[in-house]
Amino acid sequence: MGGEGGERASSDGSLSEGECFVDNEMPQLPPRLPSSLRSGEGGAEIKDGGLASGNSDESNRASPPGGLDFDVNWRRSQGAYREILKSYDDTRVCRESLAQAKSRILSYYPGAWIEEVGGTKSSEYDVPRTTCLILIGPKGSGKSSLINRISKVFEDDKFTSERAQVTFNSSAGDGTLFLREYMIPRRSTSFCLYDTRSWSLDALENAEMIRRWMLKGVRDGELVIWGSDDPDLRKRMKYKARQKGHPSSAIRAVNFVIFVVDGLSVLKSMEGKDDGACPYMDMVATMFNLPYQSFKDDRPVVVVTHGDLLSVTDRARIRVHLGERLGIPPAKQIFDIPESSDPLTEFTIIDMIHYSLEHADRNLPHKKIFFPKKVCRASTILRILYFSIVVGFAIISAFRHRAHHHRPRSNLNIDWPSMRHMWLA
Repeated sequence: MGGEGGERASSDGSLSEGECFVDNEMPQLPPRLPSSLRSGEGGAEIKDGGLASGNSDESNRASPPGGLDFDVNWRRSQGAYREILKSYDDTRVCRESLAQAKSRILSYYPGAWIEEVGGTKSSEYDVPRTTCLILIGPKGSGKSSLINRISKVFEDDKFTSERAQVTFNSSAGDGTLFLREYMIPRRSTSFCLYDTRSWSLDALENAEMIRRWMLKGVRDGELVIWGSDDPDLRKRMKYKARQKGHPSSAIRAVNFVIFVVDGLSVLKSMEGKDDGACPYMDMVATMFNLPYQSFKDDRPVVVVTHGDLLSVTDRARIRVHLGERLGIPPAKQIFDIPESSDPLTEFTIIDMIHYSLEHADRNLPHKKIFFPKKVCRASTILRILYFSIVVGFAIISAFRHRAHHHRPRSNLNIDWPSMRHMWLA
């Protein structure tokens, strides 16, 4: 990124060693802003990296129509942009803090970070055996590549082969067709990542599939078929399904969602160079706002990929734009994970996983109260017996009452006083 006092980006978009940003020399948000912050709204325009009114008259500049809202939005985006740029300073990451952060993840177990609020205890929550994080995103977003990058961060052996199959050219390959489960690390059961098939061309079909995953769970090896798949692809999919065999019987409930998007496609959409029938960002915003993916107030974490092909400035702009469109804090809930191996990228991966696991534990459901089958059967028998006794007493009482009121009366009238002589005899 140009500008005296700014950083010099290396070929992979990261900062050169030993360089960092200085607050008073922070580059300003470029003139090409997110849609609601571009020049022309509210009679304002951007000049020399700052905000200026379209009218030079001081009285008119004081409060132009919509000027206050624009100024607030501009300052908010400017602050987020500066905070994000600072996050690309790799000098803030030291090996010791990186090792501590990784150790914290490796020592994690399901329910370890439950927040005991409202007088509840950890034993009152329905804690899974394995915390399940699912990756969802459009075609070419890099979900499989991201899984490989995450796996390598937590593997002791850096020379092991990549676990997820990656498609080099998304237009030439079929991509991920089966749901795939990856334990992190390989021999652990603490948490797993689920790779999923890319979105269909039909938004309603996507919504229904995501709803099913979130409500009914996911299982390794399940084939995902879209209604929009062409016959040739369907034939290949069915053949692959026969080769793979039956999916496993283990169904896992989804505990949190990692939403993956391609930074290049987001940038094209921002600059009006999206060639698709449906603009990329419109599709991303629609899918992100599906209610099934949220856990109470917690919405999915967002990962931006392919940042190694972009400048640091563009990567920061993309995160600000995504934060604006999706309504989440860009510096806290949107993580930029490029295809590069460096301490900053590794730290970002660990930070993203920590965020996901923490929020997964925070939203674990409370246990449902179930009675054992024997207890339920015994209680049912007792209820029937009690009911029978009550009915029996009611029937006996009814018969007694009826017999008492229908007792035959005698018609003889005896004059007892006139018979006193018989008593005295």
